Amino acid sequence: MGDVKAASLAYRPRPCDTYGLAGILTTLTGQPTPLRLTVMSTEALLEQLYDTPETDLIEDIRRIRAELDGQVLILGHHYQREEVFAFADVSGDSLRLSQQAAATHTPYIVFCGVHFMAETADILTSDEQTVILPDPAAGCSMADMADSPQVEACWRELATVIDPDATVTPVTYINSAATLKAFCGEHGGIVCTSSNARRVMEWAWGQRQKILFFPDRHLGENTAVAMGIADEDMIVWDPNQPMGGNSRQAIERARLILWNGFCSVHQLFRPEHVDTMRRAHPGIRVAVHPECSRAVCEKADFIGSTEAIIRDVAAAPAGQAFAIGTELNLVNRLRLQHPDKPVYFLSPMVCMCSTMFRTDPQHLYASLKAIRDSRELNRVVVPPEIKRWGKISLQRMLDLG
Repeated sequence: MGDVKAASLAYRPRPCDTYGLAGILTTLTGQPTPLRLTVMSTEALLEQLYDTPETDLIEDIRRIRAELDGQVLILGHHYQREEVFAFADVSGDSLRLSQQAAATHTPYIVFCGVHFMAETADILTSDEQTVILPDPAAGCSMADMADSPQVEACWRELATVIDPDATVTPVTYINSAATLKAFCGEHGGIVCTSSNARRVMEWAWGQRQKILFFPDRHLGENTAVAMGIADEDMIVWDPNQPMGGNSRQAIERARLILWNGFCSVHQLFRPEHVDTMRRAHPGIRVAVHPECSRAVCEKADFIGSTEAIIRDVAAAPAGQAFAIGTELNLVNRLRLQHPDKPVYFLSPMVCMCSTMFRTDPQHLYASLKAIRDSRELNRVVVPPEIKRWGKISLQRMLDLG
C-alpha cells in the first residue's frame, strides 16, 4: 500500500474546535465566554447551548440558514432525528447522499449523519469545498469493526493460499472508513450501499473469481442468497482468528468471503419478532433492511434499503399494515407520513442508532453559526492519498448507476 498505508496509520478524526464554540456562545448567550482551549471548556460551552430553549434555537437555525442561502447544503440521512431532518436540503440513504455530494458545487456541506458519510462527501467533493460533521463523535460501530490494519492482515493471509490481487475483488460497504475505500481503490475494488449491493457484487464477480466483502456480513450474505449463491460457496472471516478461522481448502473453494461485522441496531431484530407480528396482525407486510440477519430476512415479505422501504410503504394501498425492521426514527417518520397505513416497529425493544442521534439542533446551530462567522468547526478532511484512491472505488460504484 505504500503511501496509503502510511496515511492510514496517521489519519485520525479531527477534534472539536473549542475556539469556534467559544465564539458561538458569546453571541448566543450575550455574555462573553472565557476562551480556555481544553476539553472541559468545550463541554461547558455545549452545556450552555443546551440551556437555550430549543424553540429559540430552531428559529435561529432558520434565520442563519436563510442568511447562508446558496453557500451551504445540508444533507440529512433518513435515521436523523426529526428536528434535524427537517432542515435537510437533501435527504436520503447513503447512495443518494453520495450521489448528491458528488454533484454539488456548494462551498459548504453540513452532513447530518455519521463520520464515514462525511468522509465520503469529502472524498467526492473538490478541495475548494468544506465538509462539516456537526458532532465529530457521531461514528458507526459497524465501520469500527474493520480497520485498515485488519484488512491488510487479511489480504496478507489470503496471499499464503491464493493470489488475492488476481483472484479477489475487495468490496467495502459504504459504512466503512475512508482508508478501506482507499484499499479497495488500490486493489481493483469498489464500494457498495444497501441500494446497489447486488449490482456491485455482479460487477465484482465479473472482474475476479472471489469477493472479500466487509465490514457487514449480513448485507453481503443476504445479497448473495438473493443471487442464488450456495452456502458452501460462502465463508465468514473472523479477523481475530488465524486465517479468519478458515481452512486453506475453504478459502480456495469460497466465492464470497464475508467479514464478521454487523450493525448494532439491525442485529437486535429477531426472527421471533416477525412471528409475533404475524400472529398479532394477520396480513401484515414485514419489510426489513438487509443489514438484518439472514434468519430475519428469510421471514420478511420485503428486503430493501431505507429508500426502498420508503417506496414500498408509499406504494401500498390504504389500510395495509406494515412491520418495519430498521432504525426507529425512520419508522416513526413513516408512521406520521402514512396515517392511513398502520406502521409498527418490528422489535419490542428500542432499536435506535445512538450515534446518528448525537446530531441535534444544538450541534447544527453551532456548525451554521461557525460558517457564518468564518470559523472552522468540525471540518472533516481526508488526507490526499487516501482521498485519491477512495475516490476511485467510489467512482466505480457511481458509474454503475
